[in-house]
Amino acid sequence: MTPDIPIPSRFHTATAHPARVYDWLLGGKDNYPVDEAVGEKLPPEARDAARQNRQFMHRAAAWLAAQGIDQFLDIGTGIPTRPNLHQIVQQITPTAKVVYTDNDPIVLRHAEALLISHPEGVTDYIEADVRQPDSILERARAVLDFNRPIALSLIALMHFITDEQDAHGIVRGLVATLPPGSHLVLSHAASDLYPELAEQVTAEYAKGGIRLGFRTRPEVTRFFDGLDLLDPGLVTAPEWFKTAPAPAPEGSGIYTGVARVP
Repeated sequence: MTPDIPIPSRFHTATAHPARVYDWLLGGKDNYPVDEAVGEKLPPEARDAARQNRQFMHRAAAWLAAQGIDQFLDIGTGIPTRPNLHQIVQQITPTAKVVYTDNDPIVLRHAEALLISHPEGVTDYIEADVRQPDSILERARAVLDFNRPIALSLIALMHFITDEQDAHGIVRGLVATLPPGSHLVLSHAASDLYPELAEQVTAEYAKGGIRLGFRTRPEVTRFFDGLDLLDPGLVTAPEWFKTAPAPAPEGSGIYTGVARVP
């Protein structure tokens, strides 16, 4: 752990957390042995997926900022890994406002210490769970203007929310609060691209106490119901390109998409 970031007293480090496992997969140092234990049992493709997912976020955020979007609500922030979302968008639009949200107090302590806004812009941090969307929205309104377009970023988050927890309903409710011209940016682990690999990853996370709900292409597509899914549509992470030529073909088990609120 980074030594100068205090550990909240209510936090227990004996339980793995998705954000810290993801940090481990990206080669970060802000995780605990229990998170590393989960990560080490995952197949090598899991590291590739983490990298591909991160690169998709960078490209999507940069493209949206270039289109004039200057407000971002990022739910499921994860441990800060440079460059983070606000660094991408504020490089293009220094006055951009970014609200980060996560349900892990350790993540938020890192965010407060490391995610420093451009002087002309704003970053803020909400400790909340996506399963409590009303709380997130109420607090985000203190920073973001919901009368102007907002980019809602749900990066590798919703596969941690099961159908029993109404994953599609949560996203539908969040999107319903966004004004026209807003965007949904979403990435999600696939259950149907590499089924055996998906089962292995799901099983290893479950051993660490983390429940996963990978989904099929039609199930992921449902998150974009009622929205204008932008080109190239729902594709794997390496296939979503707006700001640079696509690289050589690369296998991926991550679906990605960006859609506009009509």
